[in-house]
Amino acid sequence: MSDIKRIETGTRMSQAVVHGGVVYLAGQVGTAGASVTVQTQDILANIERLLAEAGSDKKKILQATIWMASMDDFAEMNAVWDAWVAPGHAPARAAGESKLATLDYKVEIICVAAL
Repeated sequence: MSDIKRIETGTRMSQAVVHGGVVYLAGQVGTAGASVTVQTQDILANIERLLAEAGSDKKKILQATIWMASMDDFAEMNAVWDAWVAPGHAPARAAGESKLATLDYKVEIICVAAL
């Protein structure tokens, strides 16, 4: 049985969990109240940081789930996402609309990556 590594563990959750050669990230959010562009940039920077700490990187993302408070922001979020994704390494992805933790959050992204 392989070990489980937890990164930035709190009472409720860990920001990342590594097990069996896979990195599971918690939902990442950006600066509350900021624009969709800024929130998405913040989230992607957090994802890169957590993946690096786990021993992975954005080229190894297997799947991403993106939640937005409003699908009206889809194009704005995609502009940031498309510029960030490593060419030739786009993960499987889903995006949808959902109520997020507070009205100040417009985007939340969850990723699963290989080590």
